[in-house]
Formats: sequence, C-alpha cells, structure tokens
Amino acid sequence: MSTVKKAVVRQGFKTGEFVVYPSHGVGQITAIEEQEVAGFKLELFVVSFSKDKMTLRVPTAKAASVGLRKLADTEIVGKALTTLTGRARIKRTMWSRRAQEYEAKINSGDLVAIAEVVRDLYRSEAQPEQSYSERQLYEAAVDRMTREIAVVDDITETEALKKIEGQLAKSPRRAAKGEAEAAESDLESDNDDLQEEAA
Repeated sequence: MSTVKKAVVRQGFKTGEFVVYPSHGVGQITAIEEQEVAGFKLELFVVSFSKDKMTLRVPTAKAASVGLRKLADTEIVGKALTTLTGRARIKRTMWSRRAQEYEAKINSGDLVAIAEVVRDLYRSEAQPEQSYSERQLYEAAVDRMTREIAVVDDITETEALKKIEGQLAKSPRRAAKGEAEAAESDLESDNDDLQEEAA
C-alpha cells in the first residue's frame, strides 16, 4: 500500500458520521489520524462527544472489539420506544446488584437494553421518590436514549425526550405496579431490599 493520504472510510465508518461508543453514547467521528506509538504506526478514529466536551481516540482496528457501532436504525429505535411501554421488570435482589446490572446495560451501548433500564426505573408523579442512585442511573439511561433518538430521527434532544416521556406515560406501571412485582417475585428473592417494593 502506498503512503498517500488515506481515504476517510475505515472499518465501515467514515469521518463526519455519528456513532455510538458503548460507555459514552453518541459521538461524531471528526477525523481519522495516524500516530506513532512505540515505533508502530497506529490509525485512530477521533471521536468527539460535544455534550461532554470530550474526545476519544479509538484504534480503527479495534473499533469492533471496543463495541463502536453505527447509530441504531429506525426499526431498533421503534423497538426501544415500544420497550418503554412494557411492564417494568424489577428483580427482588439487593439494590447494589440491580444497580450493577442497570449500569452494565447502559454501558452496553445497546439501545433496547438502555430502554429497559429507563422503563424499570421510571417513576410517575404518583409514585414514591427515587433514591439518589436510582435517579442517577435513570437520568444516565434517558440521556443516552435521548441523544441517539435525536440524531437518528434528526430532531432536537428536547423533542426526543418528549417522545420517550410520551411512551413512558403509556406504560401499565401506574395501574398495575403490585401485579408487576408479584410476577417478578419468582425470579430471585433476597428480601434485603424492600424499600422500592413498598408502594
């Protein structure tokens, strides 16, 4: 291969394209650059996360293994939005274990898994207050979803958030919270964490 300036497409990604990096959400590939590290030439995607004022450099050869992916297509967005209208699935396990599971889903970069976190941690006005850590996870999940839907649907983040909230309002959670939890009791039973279960 000659050393002329490389094309702006690598591993199926191109400069200017919005992508999802699992642990940071939606970013934009602003450049593809070369760096020399320990005598080796390394080609990197420069991914900018403008909202977080952060830039990541991801080796192009490792893009797939770190989970860098294209934005969800409209079918996946539709599936994620439909997930929000489902019944919350709350395991009766210790909060710390559930929190780890929620965090893993948020950082998976999988839009449908993130929607599950939003659905499970959603609280309507009529429901008890969330704990600080629940609120943090809920907001992180909503933020990830909002950013991706906004870019995919070419709408503002405010409009994307309204879409999400509209779907959550349709969820059966308010009317049937007790039933939802009864259905989950056969999953894992830990009895250590009854604070959220107390309606």
